[in-house]
Amino acid sequence: MENIKAFLKKDTTAWHLMLIPGVIFTAIFAYLPMAGIVMAFQKFNPVKGFIRSEFVGMNNFEYVFNLPGFYDAVWNTLYISVLKIIFGLVVPLVLALLLNEVVLRRFQKYVQTAIFVPYFLSWVILGGIIKQIFALNGPINQMLEGVGVEPIMFLLDNAWFPIVIVITHVWKGMGYNMIVFLASIVGIDTSLYEAAEMDGANAWQRVKYITLPCMMPIILLIGILSLGSLLNAGFDQVLMLYSPVVYESGDIIDTFVYRLGIFDRQYSPAAAVGLFKSFISLILVAFSYWTAYKVSDYRIF
Repeated sequence: MENIKAFLKKDTTAWHLMLIPGVIFTAIFAYLPMAGIVMAFQKFNPVKGFIRSEFVGMNNFEYVFNLPGFYDAVWNTLYISVLKIIFGLVVPLVLALLLNEVVLRRFQKYVQTAIFVPYFLSWVILGGIIKQIFALNGPINQMLEGVGVEPIMFLLDNAWFPIVIVITHVWKGMGYNMIVFLASIVGIDTSLYEAAEMDGANAWQRVKYITLPCMMPIILLIGILSLGSLLNAGFDQVLMLYSPVVYESGDIIDTFVYRLGIFDRQYSPAAAVGLFKSFISLILVAFSYWTAYKVSDYRIF
């Protein structure tokens, strides 16, 4: 056994060979399907396939850019994504700061776990629950009626639907960033707080002048890396909650592609929209990682 360990330390060939299954899996399921990009430049016919389908160049892009709902979908995607990024940072940060001030550690762990649990639930499950909560006779409207407010059709109102999407997204995912922020707070040197207390600083002053400045690198890093998902407004979430009534404010790029390709069977225009989104997303991801490297010296490789 000792000889084997010594050999593995000297020769890394065995470790590299262990990467082969992962490389094969990635090549088959990630890179091989990218051949379908050619659909964006064809008048694709499933019977003829990729090889015999007519090549039309950029016509599909011209077609989708002139569709009436395309720019609404782009705007909705940007609007919802920006709100998700902002509140997805602010709410977990506030929760982490509040939980850090809790003296009873057992209570802190219970609350932390309760907040983190929704993160592991699928939108397929949460979609039905949220529809019941925001229904016309659901608990939210019952509380509104209790204070004299008329019931609101949250999921059928173009003004309220994006708000519900953002609120439910933040509620589901706030546990993850909260854990990250709590870990960042734990890493702050306690001697700084002790010195601040001796100087007469109250809790808010300690947070303002010690906690937040020390957390700023991780806050900036998470915020910058979130820019890469600016065009991902949450396909599964929106698909579970929206309806034709709220297409005006709830239709995003992903659901637009889904309807165009699956329901309308316009495979090539749908591929063109998907390729357009992927190209912009690639630029955003590259920009976000470059910015993260410049600001926080964060790098993958």
